[in-house]
Amino acid sequence: MSTPPDPAALYPDVAAHGSLAAALRAAADGPLEAVLAASPDFLLLYGSVASTLPHREPLRISASTRERCWSIRGGEPFQGMCLIDGDTDDLAQVARAARAWHDGESLDDIRRAAPFAHLTGRFEVPDLDPVRLVESEWQGMLREARELEYAWQPQYQALVEAAYAEPALRALYPFTSHWTLRFSSTTRPSLTFGSPCLSAGGDGTYGVGTGFITPNLGVFTTAPEAAALAVRHLPADFGPVTLGRPLEP
Repeated sequence: MSTPPDPAALYPDVAAHGSLAAALRAAADGPLEAVLAASPDFLLLYGSVASTLPHREPLRISASTRERCWSIRGGEPFQGMCLIDGDTDDLAQVARAARAWHDGESLDDIRRAAPFAHLTGRFEVPDLDPVRLVESEWQGMLREARELEYAWQPQYQALVEAAYAEPALRALYPFTSHWTLRFSSTTRPSLTFGSPCLSAGGDGTYGVGTGFITPNLGVFTTAPEAAALAVRHLPADFGPVTLGRPLEP
């Protein structure tokens, strides 16, 4: 295994300022002076930026140890789900994204300020309305299915879209396990199991099962057929979706 380069060699501009936080403040030419106050002034590779909005986690900023590249991740605290991410070698763009996240600008406006920022498809639900959280998660799953870069992407996208087209499944909270599509009657952070599982096979078939490994309920040549069978096997009392409560420590 090769030894990673010295961070100071990859990021001499950051090293010159003593920390990523200080380099970001310099790149922003002032607007991040107070924003990055909580980030340690000795870390070359990591920083975080809090938001004025209580329903946003601090934006996490990290630098690659293998090549010159910064990554961001901004999420929401209740479920811990990602709302915005992205990679860039432009520190000034990172600073613009950090400022916009801190100031509470909309996700679309953050992307306009820093085009490298990638929206996951989820949207913010400050009041934690379960119905809106369900729709947010579906939008994230639909975008993820469109953007996958795997040979089986078309089959997986067809599966997600077929499930979303079924009102009974669309009303449930979707999640995946080993790329098997599942449904919960509660939102994260405490999911409820018990629904049928949908899977897309490498041979172009679509399976429905009681577990995420074996399609013991049926195998079909089209995704809509599989989704329709999943609806027929939903437990009678499965839903409506309620807010998942944090697990006890």
